[in-house]
Amino acid sequence: MKAYSNDLRRKLIEIYEKEQISQRQLAARFNVSLNFITTLLRRYRNTGGVDPAPRPGRKSLLSPSDLKELECLVAEQPNNTLAEFCQQLEARTGVTISRTTMVRCLEKLGYRKHKHRVNQAHKKPNTYREITESRHHTFPESPSGI
Repeated sequence: MKAYSNDLRRKLIEIYEKEQISQRQLAARFNVSLNFITTLLRRYRNTGGVDPAPRPGRKSLLSPSDLKELECLVAEQPNNTLAEFCQQLEARTGVTISRTTMVRCLEKLGYRKHKHRVNQAHKKPNTYREITESRHHTFPESPSGI
């Protein structure tokens, strides 16, 4: 979920201080959780700011320019394996990433592995293509109703 805007946060603080209403009433009036109001007021008292806390998680290993370089690699040679993409990206940018990270980066760029139906006589390699539509698998209902 996205963080609430700073405008809303400031307005909540302003109304809480002016009208001297309870935190529960403020939460109900603006249709936000009581926990959000409590956390916001605590942060405001301690720091004087209303900015949301930073999102947890690790920063991306690849910069936007590295991602553009990866996009060029996929366009040039879509039949490469993940290991080959990792090696070529390292040669071009100097950044070493794992195959798992490569999968995440390709997904972030909108690519997915496209598997061809293979005839054993003519094996076609897997290629990476842009995602054009998402397909949701649905399962027919079983006759027993389970």
